[in-house]
Amino acid sequence: MDPFEDTLRRLREAFSAGLTRPAEFRAEQLRGLGRFLQDNKQLLQDALAQDLHKSAFESELSEIAISQSEVTLALRNLRAWMKDQRAHKNLATQLDSAFIRKEPFGLVLIVAPWNYPLNLTLVPLVGALAAGNCVVLKPSEISTSVEKVLAEVLPRYLDQSCFAVVLGGPQEMGQLLEHRFDYIFFTGSPRVGRIVMTAAAKHLTPVTLELGGKNPCYVDDNCDPQTVANRVAWFRYFNAGQTCVAPDYILCSPETQERLLPALQSAITRFYGDDPQSSPNLGRIINQKQFQRLRALLGCGRVAIGGQSDESQRYIAPTVLVDVRETEPVMQEEIFGPILPIVNVRSLDEAIDFINRREKPLALYAFSNSSQVVKRVLARTSSGGFCGNDGFMHLTLASLPFGGVGASGMGRYHGKFSFDTFSHHRACLLRSPRMEKVNDLRYPPHSQRNLRVLLVAMEAHCCSCTLL
Repeated sequence: MDPFEDTLRRLREAFSAGLTRPAEFRAEQLRGLGRFLQDNKQLLQDALAQDLHKSAFESELSEIAISQSEVTLALRNLRAWMKDQRAHKNLATQLDSAFIRKEPFGLVLIVAPWNYPLNLTLVPLVGALAAGNCVVLKPSEISTSVEKVLAEVLPRYLDQSCFAVVLGGPQEMGQLLEHRFDYIFFTGSPRVGRIVMTAAAKHLTPVTLELGGKNPCYVDDNCDPQTVANRVAWFRYFNAGQTCVAPDYILCSPETQERLLPALQSAITRFYGDDPQSSPNLGRIINQKQFQRLRALLGCGRVAIGGQSDESQRYIAPTVLVDVRETEPVMQEEIFGPILPIVNVRSLDEAIDFINRREKPLALYAFSNSSQVVKRVLARTSSGGFCGNDGFMHLTLASLPFGGVGASGMGRYHGKFSFDTFSHHRACLLRSPRMEKVNDLRYPPHSQRNLRVLLVAMEAHCCSCTLL
């Protein structure tokens, strides 16, 4: 028996009935989502602490506040986003109405990961609800405590005729993907992303894939090493390094490495104390499988800072590796943990070549006191996002799209980009049934004169013409 059939049928019937289309219904769902975050803040913080040992500071900053901000932004702009968008016209259509209508796709599937189990679940959900879709939400089974809250508490705040949470692991996920959805939004690994895309292709379902990759961080010789160390250490070890946009490796000269290592040690000690394991501000690895994978990576290169681990607590110290070879596992797979390799390059050009011969990353960082160096890295590389002289602060701007390119994903969201992602932009032209004589130019029998007139009337540069 199919465990999802009845749920999906119920949601499709609700969408077909037009329940989700009115602006007020969408706004009420968003307000419900906001109340869920406000009413259950402590419950969510406790769940995040149980799953990932997240501090209240990290949970508030990167999970709860960002989700709440997206809700607030969507509520403030919902009616403006929903309005038909006027389109330019050519001379042939000056008396007509041309516009783009933002329509919901229908039944949307959102598959969320475990590393930011609230943020990466609710932020796309905001866009899907604002766009007027019915939603099936699949939280990660790995972050079990947050999954439980999302499954048991969140549905109380939303209209359950249009929204459902489904649970399960890979087997259930496979069954779910056999069904036809109108849109799939997936955040996770490239390996699973390929599975999702293959399943979606069977139904020609459009997808957004938010994947990962190895994010480079170039550090120029012309920099203040302590400033760089502070910023890199903060966003590398945030959430115990389990962040898809965290830097996966540093590229710098041997001279800069020598200046950077003591600065990184100083920053780590200042952030987490002499014994990081006892720090309340350092997270833990999500499970034993990931812990064992990460501990094996500690054998790559040479440990310059950290390297300690404790299996009983799934603890891995903030670690820096040097003398790392490009062929070693730590440079072949996304690390997703508190380990930072440093790779030496002799010049900026060599660093850019190193970046460009690998898959396009989700994020790319460049540190330099010279704006020209930062701009050169930006101009000669490609990545989902870019930030100069800091970490993932670009993610805090809802005015910037978030998404990958190439192997790091496809599609974008955050703010209005989320609304647009979950909306079908329908091209509409409304013509008058009158003035049929004007159309004689396009009807047979054809003539060269009529063709010339029609080509002029349909030229794109006539889009700015107005009828006085």
